[in-house]
Amino acid sequence: MNTDGAILVIGPSWVGDMVMAQALFKTLRHHHPHTPIDLVAPAWTLPLVSRMPEIRQGIALPAAHGELALATRFRLGKSLRGGYRQAILLPNSLKSALLPWFAAIPLRTGFLGEWRWGVLNDIRPLDKTRLKRTVDRFVALGLPPGTPFPDAIPLPALVATPQAGAALLQRYDPASQGPLLALCPGAEYGPAKRWPARHFAALAQTRLREGWRVVVLGSGKEQTLGEEILSGLGPRALNLAGKIPLEQAVDLLALAEAVVTNDSGLMHVAAALDRPGVAIFGSSDPGHTPPLGGRLRIVSLGLPCAPCFKRHCPDGPQARCLEAITPRMVLEAL
Repeated sequence: MNTDGAILVIGPSWVGDMVMAQALFKTLRHHHPHTPIDLVAPAWTLPLVSRMPEIRQGIALPAAHGELALATRFRLGKSLRGGYRQAILLPNSLKSALLPWFAAIPLRTGFLGEWRWGVLNDIRPLDKTRLKRTVDRFVALGLPPGTPFPDAIPLPALVATPQAGAALLQRYDPASQGPLLALCPGAEYGPAKRWPARHFAALAQTRLREGWRVVVLGSGKEQTLGEEILSGLGPRALNLAGKIPLEQAVDLLALAEAVVTNDSGLMHVAAALDRPGVAIFGSSDPGHTPPLGGRLRIVSLGLPCAPCFKRHCPDGPQARCLEAITPRMVLEAL
C-alpha cells in the first residue's frame, strides 16, 4: 500500500457524524488537492466512504463501539507505519489517539479530549462558543494552523445511484406508483430522540390516501418499529428497515420526494442527498447537529427543558418535546 505523504483520518463511530465529516474531507481536498486521504472507521460506517469521492480508501477498525481493543489497535497501527505524514482525529477519546501513535505518524492533530497529552503533538484549541456545530469542529481540524475559519464551509454531498434505488424499489414493490415518502423513525442514541410510532403511522396514512408510496428505512433495530408504523396500511407501505444495507438505503433515499426523520444518521444522509422534508428534534439541539443544506425543515418545540441531551426523558417514557409535535404540524411543515 503506497501511502507516501497521505493523510489518515480517524473517523467517528456514528453514521451521522461520518456524513458530517465529509465537510472536513472536502476542506482537506481544497487545501491539499494532490494528497491522498484515507479513513479508519468502524465497519458499519464504511459503506458511506464509497459515496465520498474525496476518500481514497476506507480501513475498517475491527473493534466494537466503546471497546479499547488495545492489541487490535496496536496491530493495525503497526501495519500502517511508514507512509502517512499526518493523522487527524475526529473522536476526542484516548483510545482513538492510540492507533496513529502506534503507527508513528509524525503529525497527530486533534482536540485535547481525554488524557491525550503526548499521544497528540498538534493539539488544536476548541472554542465551543465559536465552533458550536459538530461539523464546524471537524472542519477546523483540517485547516492549516492560523487559517481563519471560513464564512461558509463545504457541505456534505453523498454520491448516490438513483437507478439502483429505483431497481431496488421495483424488486420489493413492483406494482406501486406515485411519489415516495421515506420515514426514518429510528435514532440510535435513545428514545428521547424518537418521534412516537403512532405519529409516524398517522402521517403515513394521510400520505397514502393522497396517492403516495411510503417506505420505512433504518437498521435491524427498527424493523419491529417499522412493522408497528405500517401495520394495516396496505401494499403501498413498505418496511425495509433492517432488510437492506446502508449503501442501498442511500440510493433509495435519493429517490424520495420527501423525508420525515428523527435527528439520526439517516437524517444527515438525507440532507447530504439534498432531499426535502422534515427533521424532528426532541432532546437534542438543532443548533449543534442540524441537517446541513437547508432542504430539511427542522421541527422542534423549543421547550424550556430542551435540549437536555438525555437518552430517556427524565419525566417519563413519553417525552413531551416529541409527543406534542403532532402529525398535522409535520404535514404543514412538509
